[in-house]
Amino acid sequence: MQEITKITPTDYDVMETIKTRWSPRAFDDVPVSESEVKQLLEAGRWASSSYNQQPWRIIYGIKGDAVYDRILECLIPFNQDWAKNAQALLVTAYKKTNFDGDAYFHALHDLGLFMGNFVIQANHNGIAVHQMGGIDQEKAHKEFGFTSDFGIATAVAIGRYGGDPDQLSEDLKEQELEKMRERKKLEEFAFNGNFQSK
Repeated sequence: MQEITKITPTDYDVMETIKTRWSPRAFDDVPVSESEVKQLLEAGRWASSSYNQQPWRIIYGIKGDAVYDRILECLIPFNQDWAKNAQALLVTAYKKTNFDGDAYFHALHDLGLFMGNFVIQANHNGIAVHQMGGIDQEKAHKEFGFTSDFGIATAVAIGRYGGDPDQLSEDLKEQELEKMRERKKLEEFAFNGNFQSK
């Protein structure tokens, strides 16, 4: 299977590992090892966080182990259908309160920074990552024994680029094969002055 190449029309030059990153739903069947996953977690570990509180908590499973199957069962059926071909799965969670016991307003932001490091390191290593909001948070919370002080954020599928799009449904296959990537223009979200509603 030939690897799908996406076109990323940047207005300013950025690192190649950012330009080539995308989120496939079809993965190559070459395994991703636990040590490879831990390297990505290590990249995330060094993300910045408010007062260095590091609110992220991650559950990971490697295809073939029981944790992988438990994570898969927490995904909504739509995501189960394609994510079952990933070589590793994660559940991401965050601590709701800070060191003082107050609401940790920045926790999801900090978890996002963790995953930003994780994803860029993954792409640098030739590993694909697809993050999902489609997880039963309540089920995952209970399944993995989180206390009330933690919230479930997302699930994450990990594999290698180069999967066969024919393993996907027709509508997902069409998305997978789209060449041109799109994003809002800078002027739609970044303002050198007052906010503008666009």
